Amino acid sequence: MASPDERIIKMIKKHHVLTLATSNENVPWVASCFYAWLDDENVFVYTTDLNTRHGAEANDNMKVAANIYLETKLVGKIQGIQIAGTTFRPEGKLLERAKKRYLKRFPYARLMETTLWVLKPSAMKMTDNRLGFGKKLIWQEDKGSIIQ
Repeated sequence: MASPDERIIKMIKKHHVLTLATSNENVPWVASCFYAWLDDENVFVYTTDLNTRHGAEANDNMKVAANIYLETKLVGKIQGIQIAGTTFRPEGKLLERAKKRYLKRFPYARLMETTLWVLKPSAMKMTDNRLGFGKKLIWQEDKGSIIQ
């Protein structure tokens, strides 16, 4: 499996909040979640509880979408990543690595009772107007990265 383009990874690492989209019975919902990135596994780590709407929906339907973006009014600086993938609660060694990484990025999370989740992307599309208006970097798990 080819890693995402380094510009996609750079943006992922620069930010810390993603908008997670879940659904139940064809009714969508979104929630903002703090995240950490695990390079070797190519996954996002975030926390939420099963008693939240998005936690319960993700538990019932593992297919999710997410978005990370730079908020700006300057058209030439617009950047954003759209993500499709699968989310689940990690176990074993992945749970250990995810917890270590998440707590390194957000040490205050040690004080909270919460559940760790992993979002494994199957596709990501980054719009980066700094590369040219409407320029897209597309990564798919089975195909690698391309530029459009």
